[in-house]
Amino acid sequence: MTPSFTTLELSIEQQVATVCLNRPDKANAMNGPMWSELQACFEWLDQEPAVRAVILAGNGKHFCAGLDLEVFGELLNDSEDPARRAEAFRRTVLRLQDNLSAIEKCRKPVLAAIHKTCIGGGVDMTCCADMRYATEDAFFSIREIDIGMTADVGTLQRLPRIIPDGVVRELAYTGRNMNAEEAREVGYVNRVYGDRETMLEEVTAIARDIASKSPLAVRGSKEMLLYSRDHSVQDGLNYIATWNAGMFSQVDIQAGIKAQMAREKAVYED
Repeated sequence: MTPSFTTLELSIEQQVATVCLNRPDKANAMNGPMWSELQACFEWLDQEPAVRAVILAGNGKHFCAGLDLEVFGELLNDSEDPARRAEAFRRTVLRLQDNLSAIEKCRKPVLAAIHKTCIGGGVDMTCCADMRYATEDAFFSIREIDIGMTADVGTLQRLPRIIPDGVVRELAYTGRNMNAEEAREVGYVNRVYGDRETMLEEVTAIARDIASKSPLAVRGSKEMLLYSRDHSVQDGLNYIATWNAGMFSQVDIQAGIKAQMAREKAVYED
């Protein structure tokens, strides 16, 4: 049974799940429930065999306006002991990091479809996706610097693995907007579309193409890419050899070869 959420809208069609941030009246600002629901949602998607790819989008006029200011209250602890306040703050930040890391840890590829506003926590969130697509009016900003804090839930750790280091530093130090075309030029987004509807149509087509492939091969590819990002080439080579020794599917290989020879689409078990 598909779960329901208060801050997210989840739908599944043709083995592709679409997760929409659903606080349009608040520009999809990330309040407390949204953080925890993102983790619950993507952990469910990770385990759901009927889902082979996921689209992450936003309802309303904006993709995500970042952290809802009410969450700042949760970061504060009223203990008189500075050490206990610091420990409580650290544990809260680690929890928020885990909430978003669930997107990255989801075994199914996640395609972020971003329109208009994507700032602060929205950038943290989309850094966790496998790939990103944007509308012409989209812009990205590491806005934490403008409220006197260092971004702490993933942007400064993941973004340098996606775009050039100097660009990350400029964005982090200035808080300026990076428009969609610049985001495409530096490699943050794969493609730019004229409007949200066109983007969602095109991204859905890409997601369905991914969903038509062997789920084991796709999940293995994501596992290898994430592992190789954080390890040496030799470690990665050793891991893929070990992985395929255990996960290589003769059933899927035979289905794929047979379909190629017949010039048909292969059908794979979930």
